[in-house]
Formats: sequence, C-alpha cells, structure tokens
Amino acid sequence: MTPVDLAPLLADLAARKPAALARAVSIVENHRAGSDQLLSALHAKAGRARRIGITGPPGAGKSTLTMRLAALWREQGRTVGIVAVDPTSPFTGGALLGDRIRMESVALDPGIFIRSMATRGALGGLAATTREVADVLDAYGFDRIILETVGVGQSELDIARTADSSVVVLVPESGDSIQTMKAGLMEIADLFVVNKADRPGADRLRNEVELMLGLRLGQVYKNVPAHHGVDLSNKSVARAARAASQEVDGDHWTPPVLAATASKGEGVAELATALDRHFEYLARSGALRERRRARLRERVVDAAERLLRARLWGDAATEAWLETQLDALESGARTPFATAEALLERSSARLVQRASERSPG
Repeated sequence: MTPVDLAPLLADLAARKPAALARAVSIVENHRAGSDQLLSALHAKAGRARRIGITGPPGAGKSTLTMRLAALWREQGRTVGIVAVDPTSPFTGGALLGDRIRMESVALDPGIFIRSMATRGALGGLAATTREVADVLDAYGFDRIILETVGVGQSELDIARTADSSVVVLVPESGDSIQTMKAGLMEIADLFVVNKADRPGADRLRNEVELMLGLRLGQVYKNVPAHHGVDLSNKSVARAARAASQEVDGDHWTPPVLAATASKGEGVAELATALDRHFEYLARSGALRERRRARLRERVVDAAERLLRARLWGDAATEAWLETQLDALESGARTPFATAEALLERSSARLVQRASERSPG
C-alpha cells in the first residue's frame, strides 16, 4: 500500500485544530487511504483519556444524560469527546444523526466534539470503527470520551470491552428485573442509572436491580426473615438489597444503582462522582491496566483478522485455486472444512515464500 503524506494533518492535530480532528476522524471511520498510518502515528499519544460507555434500551434518555454529563465536565474545565452511535440510514448508509440533534445545546462548545457514527450493520451497539475513533479523540487530548451506543438491548455488550466504565441506563418502562437479567446488561454494568426517576415505578425498578445485585452476592436475605416470595416494595428488603449492593472492598466493585432525571439535570452530579469513584477503584485494584491491556490485545486480533481477510481474498491466485475445488465440493468428494484448511496452509506457504524472496539474505 502506497504511504500517504500525513505530516500536515499530524501537525494540525498537534496544534489542536478542530478541522484537522474532524478530517482525521473521517479518515479512520471510513477506512480511507492512510487510516492505518494515522492510527500508528497517534498510538503513543492515546491512553490518557477516561472512556465512559453509556448504554441501555432505546428511549432510556442516553443522549440527554450524555449531554448533561458533558456540560458538567465542561463546567469543571474538562474537555469532552462524544461518539454517538446512531442507526444506519436505509437510504444513504450514514448515521441518522438523532443523537447529535438532541445534543444541540452543547454542540457549539469548543471544548466538546461530537461525532455521530452509523452502525453500518455492526452488532453489539457500536460501529465497526468506534474504538479507532476513540483513539483519535484520546490522542487529540480530550479528558473524557463518552461512547453512547445505539440502544439495541441484548446484543449490546461490546461497550464493556471498549470503555473503562460502562453505565447502563434504565427507565421504569424497561420491564421487570428478570427481563433486565436476561438482557445481559447486569453482567457488563459498572454503574446503573434509573433515569426518568420522577415517573411512577422508578423506585421499584431501582429496588429490583439492587435486589438482583444483592442476590448475586448472596447477601440480601441474611437479615431478612424467611418467607414465601419477596415483596419488592418492602422497605426492609429494599434496605438490605441496597446495603448489599453498596459493599465494596479493594478486590470487588458492586455497581451502584443511581436515580436521575436527566431532562432536569437531577442525579447527573452524583453519576459523575460515582464514575470518579469507579475509576479510582480501577486504578487502585489494577483492573484499569487489565482492561486496557485486554483492549489492546483485542485491537491486535481485530487488525490481524482484517489484514488476513484482505490478503487472503485480495489474492487472485487464491480465488483461482478455490474455483478449482468447487467440483470436488459439489460431488461430495471434499468437505468445506478440509478445503478451508488446505487454503490456509497454501496461503501460509505463499506468505513464507514471499518473505524469503524479500529477505536480503
């Protein structure tokens, strides 16, 4: 691949020019020429920002909460980069920009950068290049990076592998706690926020989530009398669940369940404080380094798979060889698995041969 001259762009990024940032993000998001070079040049500068994932079902108020968090951090003098993943437009293939429209009140702040990204068929709630775009924002120098997922529910688990802290936003309409457990979000959340807490059922939902967290720890019922069934409105059970869910030691973090009404700005400061506590826990316990190293490992695996796919199917000789195998596959004389194994062995041998031909020795 022909190298691209990125020196002017890198100089503008170092000078913190917003236009250069927008261009760099576009190059990476769309895998344009020079994207890998750009990410390699910025790699050493990334790793300083805190990455916060905001996820939850559609309509939970994720965008409003993101906007309020960003505004609060700006008041504290911090800069914020936001990657808002929107559904893909069926007409243009781009993002529908719903999140950006909802964040209009902070969009013009020079200390806030908002990028809407289309899923483009990617599952897991994030776009295919969300992590790479976050790296660009990180290297640019943002203090906080918020990654807001599209809101797809059960498969929306990629955020846990992308963010330092994952916030799951629920609303009273989210359903009962058993459905919440089935969605898998209980396993990935570092913090829960019951948004729209001024609506009926918000306290009950918060108690249900806390109860489930306490059950997972096996500590909810140790001071509750034996009975048939559990009344989640019972204040003693709720207090026991909350006490169990708040037990934190140096080796374990139990997600707090916070109440908020983001549209009114209520509970946002408490969420920011809880995020600070979680980050302190991660740093103190060594979990932060573990998470970031796991993220780097996944990036290498993803890059290797992408490069392998491009080299494998971009090779005309490989495509021609595969065509010669179709008769045997059609007749049943050969299986797809055996053919795939032979194809990989053949490609590996060709790569070794090419490397030896390029070697000066």
